[in-house]
Amino acid sequence: GNIVNALASLLHEKAYAIPLIFVIGWRGEPGVKDEPQHAYQGEVTLPLLELLQVEYFVLSPETTGDEVRAAMEGFRPLLEQGRSVAFVVRKGALVHDRKVAYENGYALRREEAIRTILDAADEGDVFVSTTGKASRELFELREERGEGHERDFLTIGSMGHSSSIALGIALSETKRCIWCLDGDGAFLMHMGAAAVIAAAKPQNFRHVVLNNEAHESVGGAPTAAHSVHFPALAESLGYRVLPSATTAEELTRALTGFAQGDGLTFLEVRTAIGSRADLGRPTTTPTENKEALMRTLEG
Repeated sequence: GNIVNALASLLHEKAYAIPLIFVIGWRGEPGVKDEPQHAYQGEVTLPLLELLQVEYFVLSPETTGDEVRAAMEGFRPLLEQGRSVAFVVRKGALVHDRKVAYENGYALRREEAIRTILDAADEGDVFVSTTGKASRELFELREERGEGHERDFLTIGSMGHSSSIALGIALSETKRCIWCLDGDGAFLMHMGAAAVIAAAKPQNFRHVVLNNEAHESVGGAPTAAHSVHFPALAESLGYRVLPSATTAEELTRALTGFAQGDGLTFLEVRTAIGSRADLGRPTTTPTENKEALMRTLEG
């Protein structure tokens, strides 16, 4: 999905004719249980490749090495012409036995950080949470607290866009405080959005980056966040920046800064990698989530 623009312009033989071999995980493959955000993209994965004139070979758990080599030989003439090709990987087709455990040295769990933030928020505040486990934890914390979900927007899929969604709400709901619970990987993916937010300067926008230096929801592989100073970046863009928090105590102190003055504010929270084993998933549908929030904002 993200590569369509480059495939239809930069890489195409009518432009630079740069051949690439894509390895595409087939999330949302029809007939395979997956998350709602993958359903449509899974349906159109093969038709989209066909539309873009990208020849493909589907890898399944039964595919043999000889079949892969034969597919690669068939791809060679296309690559020599400057055309791209793709291996589309079904669930279970590529596996390894080595277990990898990622860690970063920080002790504060993300769920505990979100719990502390909820405690500091006012009843009418609206939350927009990033793709992955942060949204799942926000949903479960609302359940634990006996609260509804009508003040939250859970950004499923569309990684990196939660801050833009929060900006839109903040600009239209100026009397409400809007919290964006962002992730380090998501923030980096669409970092230009932070510049747009800072330029707009919504006085009711609170941007929290939960930074564990990892793409945790897809296995915990490192992001580039270990080399990024998020507070300095936010300050250079024009945010009011609070001291970063690495412990529950530091987070509690930092959150008092939100109450001490209005204005576009940024807070980085350094969190551990990992979530509890029994973390569930939202029991409402994305459409129900959207409509409940719309009713809240219209009220």
